[in-house]
Amino acid sequence: MTTRPRTRLRPRPQGVLLILCGAALLRIALFSELYLRYVKEGLRPYLVVSGVALIALGLVGMIRRDEDAHEDEDAHEAHEAHEEHGREARAGHGHDHTRNPRIAWLLTAPALALLLFPPPALGSYSAGREEARAAAQGTGTFPELPAGDPVDLTLGAFASRAEWDTGASMKDRTVRLTGFVTRDDDGTWYIARLLVTCCAADAQALKVEIRGADAPAADAWVTVTGTWHPTGKPGSDTARPVLDAASVKQVPAPSDPYEKR
Repeated sequence: MTTRPRTRLRPRPQGVLLILCGAALLRIALFSELYLRYVKEGLRPYLVVSGVALIALGLVGMIRRDEDAHEDEDAHEAHEAHEEHGREARAGHGHDHTRNPRIAWLLTAPALALLLFPPPALGSYSAGREEARAAAQGTGTFPELPAGDPVDLTLGAFASRAEWDTGASMKDRTVRLTGFVTRDDDGTWYIARLLVTCCAADAQALKVEIRGADAPAADAWVTVTGTWHPTGKPGSDTARPVLDAASVKQVPAPSDPYEKR
């Protein structure tokens, strides 16, 4: 009577690697909001599905049947017999082929690190090397700002009006901007945010120069209240987003650190 082979789970590097990667995705997308460091909010369901799929594939990859185990045992016995006959010749080579599976376990280290220590959001380093304009192409008149001061603006909206608004809609208005700190080598400092279209890979930097206040530490998140400082004719190379600061207040980093297009 033939018995049906029983299924069993045996740890394999490739299976553990898939499970760790899947668990890392679920940690950042299902059990926290860390995923907002890397992708837009609307992509969360895809991350969750991907994490579940990776874990499932990892478990399937570790399922072995008894018949497979018996085949491995037979192969192992044959290998041991072969080694017994050629032990002296092989000793001169100094090779140990049985170590290859153990070395493969080292591949799980990066996945384990991703699970335990998710990378931080992009910061001042990226902003200093990937600066881009988010303003509309061409000059024109912008809509009036809402009534009441201070007016909360995104860095993109402030930069657009500072560089392209021929109607000077921010003149004599107090605005409030929030971003992280980045600095030039000459001491000039800015608040910045990264603009994303899809994910962190396509991030572009938005920067507003701050004048009249000392710079906090790089990468610190701050809210700056102040007034627009005109620097040149709208649409010209001299028109830059600059804010004369009245106050600078350090704030916690937001759960979603990026501006959206």
